[in-house]
Amino acid sequence: MTFPKVSSLSLVLAALLISTRMPCAFSQNVLTYHNNNARTGLNSSETILTLSNVNSATFGKLFTLTVDGLVDGEPLYLSAVPIQGSGTHNLLILVTENDSVYAFDADTGSSIWHISTLENGETPSDDRGCGQVAPQIGITSTPVISRPAGSNGVIYTVAMSKDSSGNYYQRLHALDATTGNELYNGPVTITAKYPGTGDDSSGGYVMFDPAQYKERSGLLQIGNTIYLTWASHCDIRPYTGWVMGYNAKTLAQTTVINVTPNGNEGAIWGAGAGLTADNQGNIFFLDANGVFDTSLNSSGFPDSGDYGNAFIRLTTKGGLAVADYFEMYNGVQESDSDTDLGSGGALLLPPMKDSSGTTWDLAAGAGKDSNLYVVNRTSMGKFNSSSNNIYQEVSGALPGGIWSMPAFYDGRLYFGPVGQPILEFQFKNAKLSTAPVAKTSTSFGYPGATPSISSNKGANGILWATENTNPAVLHAYNANNLVELYNTNQAASGRDHFGAGNKFIIPMIINGKVYVGTTTGVGVFGLLSGKD
Repeated sequence: MTFPKVSSLSLVLAALLISTRMPCAFSQNVLTYHNNNARTGLNSSETILTLSNVNSATFGKLFTLTVDGLVDGEPLYLSAVPIQGSGTHNLLILVTENDSVYAFDADTGSSIWHISTLENGETPSDDRGCGQVAPQIGITSTPVISRPAGSNGVIYTVAMSKDSSGNYYQRLHALDATTGNELYNGPVTITAKYPGTGDDSSGGYVMFDPAQYKERSGLLQIGNTIYLTWASHCDIRPYTGWVMGYNAKTLAQTTVINVTPNGNEGAIWGAGAGLTADNQGNIFFLDANGVFDTSLNSSGFPDSGDYGNAFIRLTTKGGLAVADYFEMYNGVQESDSDTDLGSGGALLLPPMKDSSGTTWDLAAGAGKDSNLYVVNRTSMGKFNSSSNNIYQEVSGALPGGIWSMPAFYDGRLYFGPVGQPILEFQFKNAKLSTAPVAKTSTSFGYPGATPSISSNKGANGILWATENTNPAVLHAYNANNLVELYNTNQAASGRDHFGAGNKFIIPMIINGKVYVGTTTGVGVFGLLSGKD
């Protein structure tokens, strides 16, 4: 085994940690939804958990963390954070629908800090007549954490609230990871308008009404900009499709786009999946049901700028703008029947070579219609009323439909349809197998499953997924063949039960532990004492 070079400061810190018996990992962090901006769900540096030690004899529940509301955002992990008066800790960052943010020691479960994002006299929002997030709406989306040079971490999160007069607010917070204190004179109240005559428009602009939206998708950071997106409350109009960008240091709004400005609907939620982004600053996402203009201009874009039910690429250079898109040939009909693409999350695939040696940059996504769509990111296919002109479509590959996010590992793409097993598809020569090459022995009820993957540089690949049941069930499978290694029902007397399922939560794996949110907190799993 070889070890990386470390600085003198790192050696001093390491010695301090040994002396205080606080285990901290310096190299690993999970700072955004599904591990990275491609949203692959892969931690490829997991050296502790292996195919041989993840079983009910050696692996199980270590402890549970109880918080004050539903944990709908994915838990995040920030390593080696110095906390005044108590040494250095690996932090687990949690958000709740009670408008709280928590920092726990990720190794011991001890509380580090807890803050409320509510202003004086405010409460979390009611559910706005929609049971999707209930009984209250506070912090729904997964935050994003930045760790610029000289910083111990900045946590960006969006919170919804209301006051005693019935006014609703959406605010962007930037929190110091060591204390939970607000930074950059935050929070800022979110407002926006965009040229258009669609739902909730006035004077030639569509207006952002904070009461009509929730921030469901995970936050995205590209460079110095934090990107936010907005979902509706069920399909209760008026609403349109918003994406906004904020300066990470000043919290000033720098760019806004609406993808249904002259129509209606077009929410962005993706079962909580964050917007994806490539290294060139392009943003990709799946838009939900809404108006799509089938009348195209000479460049193949909708005349009125409405992209409901589309797979969209935004450019961020010079401000947000639609650079390309794909709309199904029957997209309007599917949108009208609420069979939309936006129920799932998009995933960016690594560069792949076909049999002729040509390299392709691809993205994958799926929604409610059971089809699996793979698009060429540089030429997505736009709209044709008689056929889908895209890189690859696997029709009917996902029976039950997708209300979740896929994962990718070692040439394999994993989807968890509703009421079905998790399905493993294999890429060969940059083309996806038209039938799954493996599937789990377990079927997952609504909303299916969003898998996560742990491996050690391609070895010991393990797929993790959670059943939305009561009690919830965490499963671990060999990522190569989907043979089950472990689940939380295997140990006697409910030893590993960790709470009620939460429909869109996904496992987060790092530093030998697995963290899974519930309706009341987080279950923490790892190697049992004295086992290896």
